[in-house]
Amino acid sequence: MRTTDALKQSDSIANINLPNFLTVVRILLIPVFVVLFSDPTPDRSLAAAIVFVVAAVTDLLDGYLARRHSQITRLGRLLDPIADKLLVLSGLILLVQFDRVEAIVAILIIAREVAVTGVRAIAAAQGIILEAETTGKYKMVVQVAAIVFLLLEKDVLPPPWHPHEIGTGLLYTALALALYSGNRYLLSFWQQSSTKGL
Repeated sequence: MRTTDALKQSDSIANINLPNFLTVVRILLIPVFVVLFSDPTPDRSLAAAIVFVVAAVTDLLDGYLARRHSQITRLGRLLDPIADKLLVLSGLILLVQFDRVEAIVAILIIAREVAVTGVRAIAAAQGIILEAETTGKYKMVVQVAAIVFLLLEKDVLPPPWHPHEIGTGLLYTALALALYSGNRYLLSFWQQSSTKGL
């Protein structure tokens, strides 16, 4: 009996859900990105940007595969948003450290992420489901693009393209989308709570 149980356990380990595996890969890429950008020479900045893009692509893939193959799991629901936030927030914090992003912008984006996570946790505890905002998805894409441009050195792109200016413009756009979608989450929670008399 123990042998059978052990075989079942080994089979379950061997057949890891691919979307969840990609999410774990994204989490493991974060320290690689941090190490590369901890000393942002032109070559290391480019390498950090590439790692960041690869990590962001796994976010698109794991969600697509989970939906297409009906492999949405509780573990995936837990890990995926955590991985997304760790990736973006680590990028923002490092960019602030090297004076490529204004601290107030990073603070506002981080505050929004913490607030939405808290609201969704409270809503879940009350049996309220807050669906993902379409604006929030756009925000994530624009954030990733902004961070990638801000990671690059100024001479990576030919004139008149300036990565810092492009990245800064995209980041302010992402901030506007973040605040808008955050307000939508709060409004949805308030309306559903009022309907349920909570």
